[in-house]
Order: sequence, then structure tokens, then C-alpha cells
Amino acid sequence: MNINRPLLLFAFTLWTLPSSLLIAQTVENARPAHANDARTSLPHQPVGDGVADDTMAIQAAVDRSTGSLRFAPGVYRLTRPIVIDLDRVGWTSLHGDGVVRFVMTGPGPAIQFTGTHDGTASPSTVRPGVWDRQRAPLIDGIEIVGKHPEADGIEASGTMQLTMTRLVIRNSRHAIRLTGRNRNVTIGQCHLYENAGIGVLMEDLNLHQINIANCHISYNQGGGVVSRRSEIRNLQIGTCDIEGNHAGDGSPATANILLDSNDASVAEVAIVGCTIQHTHEATDSANIRITGIPEARSFTQDRRVGNITIANNVLSDVQFNIDLEDVRGITISGNTMWKGYEANLRAKNCREIALSGNLYDRNPQYHYGDGADAKLGMILEGCGNLTLNGEVFQGIVHQDAVVELADCEGVSISGCVLANFNRAAFRMKDVRFSSISNCLISGLGDESVAFAKVGENDVVLRNNRFRKLTQEDTHEITDDRQ
Repeated sequence: MNINRPLLLFAFTLWTLPSSLLIAQTVENARPAHANDARTSLPHQPVGDGVADDTMAIQAAVDRSTGSLRFAPGVYRLTRPIVIDLDRVGWTSLHGDGVVRFVMTGPGPAIQFTGTHDGTASPSTVRPGVWDRQRAPLIDGIEIVGKHPEADGIEASGTMQLTMTRLVIRNSRHAIRLTGRNRNVTIGQCHLYENAGIGVLMEDLNLHQINIANCHISYNQGGGVVSRRSEIRNLQIGTCDIEGNHAGDGSPATANILLDSNDASVAEVAIVGCTIQHTHEATDSANIRITGIPEARSFTQDRRVGNITIANNVLSDVQFNIDLEDVRGITISGNTMWKGYEANLRAKNCREIALSGNLYDRNPQYHYGDGADAKLGMILEGCGNLTLNGEVFQGIVHQDAVVELADCEGVSISGCVLANFNRAAFRMKDVRFSSISNCLISGLGDESVAFAKVGENDVVLRNNRFRKLTQEDTHEITDDRQ
């Protein structure tokens, strides 16, 4: 038996190499790298020095269907979008390992993913070509910095299972823009910071199934997570820090999370476990704002959308912590709110609302600056079929009441604590078929009362307890200034 000893020795050497080295060698031969890296075979070589235009070289690597592009450390200057046409180039992923920066010096997105998926998330609607060439595009571990007024970070349309992780996108217009049609998008562990526009923009979009998790989305002047002119379903925003996403200079009102259903629809949403805050100086600012009359449906006259959960978040320092209009079917539970400068919560023309276990506290630790001037309070106007159960309100309000109810019907309030307020606990104006029971109410000062009524009201009051405190009593109870 003849054995080719050199070939056998080479095979044995490969077998004994660490798998990580084999992978690195395979990727190295296909990836954009520094010009002095002789191992690359790309027709155009990225320089990565922040000066040379690397657009052509990176686009060439994408167009060669390289697949996995792992960039060497460096600053890669782009003058036009890197277009990843998934149907043409096949499965594609971009990796930077945290040591790569793209500087976008022209208009448009630095990275543009385009696909042809036109189905839903149901497996039966995904065409074979999407699985065979387009599924699960990935971008990971890259910083994108905008150097043009119309430079965006990433744009995607027509994708299936797009994943964006461990990114830093800053000084751009919009950090991430999703448009057209996408399905099953994941955004995780990203820093979307100090952009002139919006952190995550869902615009002119049809998207079901999107997860935004473990991200910092901060100081984007047009809003944090924003949906407009879109049909959105199954949106989960969880364990993120979302703050300061307002211009604060008289610009149009926005929110840290803004879901606008005007001529569109947003529903099936969970916002859970986030810290959402700042900035009350901005006009009509909100932490969470859900609003808009959606498109008409042939099978119903109701124009509200919803099926929304807002749970276990920390919310503060805006004009409205939660601002709702024309929402149907929303659960708000376990949230901690303070420093709502116009109100902690405002709901207009909403139905089927469950409020439970939320804390609305004027915490003396946050009286620095103008913190003590926040009006606080809850305003419910034109709402029906709602419950307040186990809610806790503490501190003076610069409103007519802690809870204002106007033109509401089917309101059940029970087991709430309202402490150390200075006006009415509940103010009712034209409230029908409702009840307030088993609440503990502690007023502070001569103007405090348990209930104030205006107009015609049909409200049963049962087993509520009210006491009026002096400032000295409050010191004995809490040893805090109110």
C-alpha cells in the first residue's frame, strides 16, 4: 500500500490545530483587512485608516458572495451605502468584534439590507429562495458614526430573521430604520446614542415579531423607539435603558417610546422591565406615548388598537410618563413613576384598561432643581371599562385631584392608597355606572378632600376611609418633606 507521506502529514497537522485557528484562517482569507495583509485575495483592499474611501472594497467583498465578513481593527470610511442584496449575494454576516468603526460620510444608511421576503412569519409563507439565500442576515460588534446630515446607521427591508447585536450607532440621523416588509427582527445589546433623529425607526413598515432587548437607546433627538405609518404586531421591548430621546428646543413632540397608529395600526405590544426617563424640558414629552386612529376594518366599527402590556418599568422626568389615546385593551402593572410634570398618566378615549400595583410617588430625594414642581396625578377622560386596583399614590399634586375622572363609564376602583395629597383624592365629572371601594385616603392640609363631584355622577362609594393630616402628622409618619 503506497502512502503519500507529505499529504498524510499535512492532514494530521490540520486535525491537530485548534478549531478556533482553523476558523480564523478560513475567515481571514475572505475578509476585508488592512492593505498590508497579503493573505487577502480581494480585488480592492480596504485600508481602514479613516482617510481612504473603503466603500468600493467592502461592496466588492459583499458582491463576491463572501458570506461572513470579519473586519480587521480599523476605521473604514464610507461615502455611499453598502448594499447587501440578499437574493443576489446569499447569506451574509458582518462582524467587527468591537474593534471596527464605519464612518458614513455620505447620505443614506451605512449598511442597507434588502431582501425579497413578502410572506408572514408563518413557515408556509416563506419561499424556498428566502431560506436558501436570505435567511438570518447578521451584523455584530461594529460601530457606525455619521458624518453627514442625512447619514443613517442601518436600514432593512424585505428581510427574514435579521439580527443586529452589540452595535454602537451614534451621530447619525436615524440609528436603525426598518421599512417595507420585515419579519422576525432581533435588536439586542446595542447602544443607539446621540443621533439627530430616532434610535429605532419603524416607518412605512409591515412588521410582525420584533424583539428589542438589553439596549441603551439614549439622546436621540427625534425619539427612542418610534413607529409611524406602519402595521406593527408582536413588538417586545424589554430590559432596556431608554432616556433623553427629545430635542428640548421647541421641536415637535416625541417620546422615548412613541407608537403612532394614525392611518396604520400598532398592537400586541409588551414593554417590560425598562428604565425610561427624561426630558421634561422638551415640549409635550412622554416616556411612553401610544396614540392614533388606525385604518378602518371592514368587520368592525371600532377604530382603537391595543392588546398592550406595560409592566415593571421605572418611569420619570417627562411631561407625561404614560400618555394614551384611542387605545383598547391595555394592562399597566407594577410600574414605578414619578416626576410627571403634567401628569404621571393620561388616557383619553381608551377602553378595557387594567391598572394594578403601580406606584406614583413624589419622592423627596428627587426634589432637586424644579422636581417639586411636577404636577403628577392621573387623568382619565372619555374612558370606559377600566379598573384601578392596589395602586399607591403619594405626595401633593398640582392638579385638581390625584385621580381625575371625566366622562367615564364602568370604572371600578378598589384597594388603593392615596397618601399626603393636598387637593381631592378623586374628582368625578359625569362618571357613570362606577364604584370606589376599600381605599385608604390621607389628605394633607385644609383643601384636601376624599371626593369631589362635578355634574351628574353615578358612583357608589363603599368602605373607604379618609383622614386629614397636618404637616406635623406627616413628619411623624414619614419623616420626609412632601
